[in-house]
Amino acid sequence: MAQVKVNLRGEIRTYPEGITPLEIAEDISKKLAKEALVAKLNGKIVDLSYRINQDCNLELLTFEDEDGRRAFWHSTSHVMAQAVKRLFPDAKLTIGPSIEEGFYYDFDRDESFTPQDLEKIEKEMEKIVFEDYTFQRMDISRQEAIKKLGEMNEPYKIELVRDLPEDADISFYQQGEFVDLCAGPHIPSTGKIKAFKLTSLAGAYWRGDVRNKMLQRIYGISFPKKSMLEEYLIRIEEAKKRDHRKLGKELGIFSLHEEGPGFPFFHPKGMVLWNILTDFWRKEHKKRGYFEIKTPIILNEGLWRRSGHWDHYKDNMYFTRIDEEDYAVKPMNCPGGMILYKTDVHSYRDLPLRLGELGLVHRHELSGVLHGLMRVRSFTQDDAHIFMMPSQIEDEIIGVIDLVDYFYKIFGFEYNVELSTRPENSMGSDELWEKATDALRLALEKKGLSYKVNEGDGAFYGPKIDFHLKDSIGRTWQCGTIQLDFQMPERFDLTYIGPDGEKHRPVMVHRVIFGSIERFIGILIEHYAGAFPVWLSPIQVRILPISEKHMDYARKVKERLEKADIRAELDERNEKIGYKIRDAQLQKLPYMIIVGDKEASTDSVSVRQREVGDIGSRSIEDFIAEVKEKEKNNQ
Repeated sequence: MAQVKVNLRGEIRTYPEGITPLEIAEDISKKLAKEALVAKLNGKIVDLSYRINQDCNLELLTFEDEDGRRAFWHSTSHVMAQAVKRLFPDAKLTIGPSIEEGFYYDFDRDESFTPQDLEKIEKEMEKIVFEDYTFQRMDISRQEAIKKLGEMNEPYKIELVRDLPEDADISFYQQGEFVDLCAGPHIPSTGKIKAFKLTSLAGAYWRGDVRNKMLQRIYGISFPKKSMLEEYLIRIEEAKKRDHRKLGKELGIFSLHEEGPGFPFFHPKGMVLWNILTDFWRKEHKKRGYFEIKTPIILNEGLWRRSGHWDHYKDNMYFTRIDEEDYAVKPMNCPGGMILYKTDVHSYRDLPLRLGELGLVHRHELSGVLHGLMRVRSFTQDDAHIFMMPSQIEDEIIGVIDLVDYFYKIFGFEYNVELSTRPENSMGSDELWEKATDALRLALEKKGLSYKVNEGDGAFYGPKIDFHLKDSIGRTWQCGTIQLDFQMPERFDLTYIGPDGEKHRPVMVHRVIFGSIERFIGILIEHYAGAFPVWLSPIQVRILPISEKHMDYARKVKERLEKADIRAELDERNEKIGYKIRDAQLQKLPYMIIVGDKEASTDSVSVRQREVGDIGSRSIEDFIAEVKEKEKNNQ
């Protein structure tokens, strides 16, 4: 019998031709065979039932692996769709992918699903899991697929097949009586899905196009162990308590209004937090040789055609007309940076030139995806564009990586790194893309950073490094990014005079650290659950006089704190001290200082700290020193 050599992460094993990944897992260990969900064969994710007929590299993936989780969640979406078709045969199937955390499936149905329907669907899913159906793949021709879907009365699936390239492989998956058009892969059987929960209902346009019919989307999550679902539900409850939309309103940081969906309003306390972040940004960038610039919000259409945004991004842009000429509101800051670079002749001695901009941008987002400060239509990017010689690429990218690392450690964030490669909708030659991607990869490897390759998720003009923050309850948020760009300097004919006296083409880096100031504030609210550290807290100290007769002394204390640049406020309400303390606790203020007869007579304050409660009496000077020390150390 013919043999194949299988490379299992460096270990070469020989097996009979036609062996499956599941059989290889069984050969390695019973535990792995039980936990394996799908396999990665020469970089492609396949079912465990796939027949191996040639030498290959093979990885057996479990729920611990991202691709394993995605296959698990996608398979659960099929279980949910099977349950829906059993209970509501009139529902038409559309798509049911895995998402970053869990899955959804979109259905077309005349009647609306209700929370009670979700309970019924969950119970039916339990039956399907208990029945432990095998996921069976069937490869068929385009004509057969259209015929089969016509018999099944699934018009959306027919549309999907017709839109596939002529040479595309078409497959169906079946579990029990349920059959669905799907590229796969899937886990071995429904019985592996030990715990799941349908989490919410939403509307979604077919194919994300507002001109199409509104569908009903059911979201869910699933796990191979019940304990994992329990942990997840606890985390979700904790996340609800930290919801920045709720806390932002309660703490007086920002608000959202129907007069401007997706356009946040920042209140005085929110602006204090905003200014702390931007002042910190300016100080740290100045130290590292950046020059701050400001470019217009509206520029003419010709600029956006030249930059490539017109061809690759216009659906996300806003437009206006001025003096019979078409203009666009900027969705990105980079074209303005190009124009500014061209206002001077640059020598190689000027490079690298680091231009930073806290630039307000506008992007047309669908109303259904707007979410507090996390997804808005107007936001401020902490952008910078670095113009350099090709020989400076590695050092500049490493410099930005170091700056990102410094920023995130200040806020107590751990982070993961991804390298995103060329997307389908992009511009430029393969040679330049490969050169740019290799440069980013080399910088990451020189820094010793582990990273994941995110195929096809780069910007349309270049590959990028993305930084995903991990917050205090384990969620990740994509914030910082470094994009290497050979395209725009070419499009805008940017040059510098080299040592040889000739013109040369610079390379540029686009980069952000906060990403969006608005979104970063939303992340901070949830990360700290609104209980900001002293250096970030919009109000650091609230002064609570015990009664009206202590008000004059309280005002003197406030004046002394403010002279020391401590952000203090005085509670002048005619309320009992217990009420004032409780209210300050609800506002999550770092410090309360209580003043009465004793404090007034000894020129002192009685201090309560948010985390520990009453910490006793202090002289005003000692208290000021304590607060300033925390500020100094970003605590």
